[in-house]
Amino acid sequence: MAESEPKVVIVGQVARDLVLSIDELPEEGGSATVRERRELLGGKGANQGVACRQLGARVELVGVVGDDTAGREVLGQADGDGMGVTGVVRRAGGRTALLVDLVGPPGVRRLVEDVDDGVLLRPADLAAGREALGRADAVLIQLQQPGPVVVAALEACGKDALVVADGAPADEDTRRHVLRRADVVRADAAETEALAGWQPRTVQETVRAAEELLGQGPRVVALSVSGEGDVVAWPGGHVVLPLLGEEPVDPTGAGDSFIAALAMALLVGETVERAAWWAASAAAEV
Repeated sequence: MAESEPKVVIVGQVARDLVLSIDELPEEGGSATVRERRELLGGKGANQGVACRQLGARVELVGVVGDDTAGREVLGQADGDGMGVTGVVRRAGGRTALLVDLVGPPGVRRLVEDVDDGVLLRPADLAAGREALGRADAVLIQLQQPGPVVVAALEACGKDALVVADGAPADEDTRRHVLRRADVVRADAAETEALAGWQPRTVQETVRAAEELLGQGPRVVALSVSGEGDVVAWPGGHVVLPLLGEEPVDPTGAGDSFIAALAMALLVGETVERAAWWAASAAAEV
């Protein structure tokens, strides 16, 4: 079991989120009045970091922002939220990623992303966070980053770290490295084919895909089933988790909360089944 305040390193996107709440999405050529506007720290990496921090971890971020005003602001917010940012590179000439989230009636959301290649991680960028990676109790790696970065991050993890990989691998070589090293792999319904090699359509097929992935190295596999919930499998068992809560949630934010809670529960010694329910409950709160 990790110490009372486990050390978690997040390798992934650090961005600015612009959340616009509207009563309904406009038709083509139409317009809508913004009811509420929020500008905040975002990106999958930072979102997972905030969730882990709220669950009691000491968090270090490894990512890239631009050398612009937005980059300075999001790093200030991350620091204010209690996360370490020495592993975040400020890319000269780079433009900090911007994610625009249009929030309509319950369950209706649209995400628009402006992510320049310059704010994707490069293997050399890991140098600033290499020491943290080597001493972390858990490392959460987003597979949306370029394959060579994912492989380098996997290799930099300490041998006793809980390694969690989230998303779709960039290519077959990255996929092999992920399945060989990661303790936990997680994918949403759209990402599962790249991870499993085929696309399950039903809960039963998703269970089969998870069991096949377990045979390739990971000890926990979590796969989403579109509109149904999540399958979490481990050697000798699995659980099918329904979508909890009364209203549809933001699938992106819910996924980030899910993976953070799953990792934290495993770190403190919960069984995989109990950790899975922790994760489902956290996702429902987004």
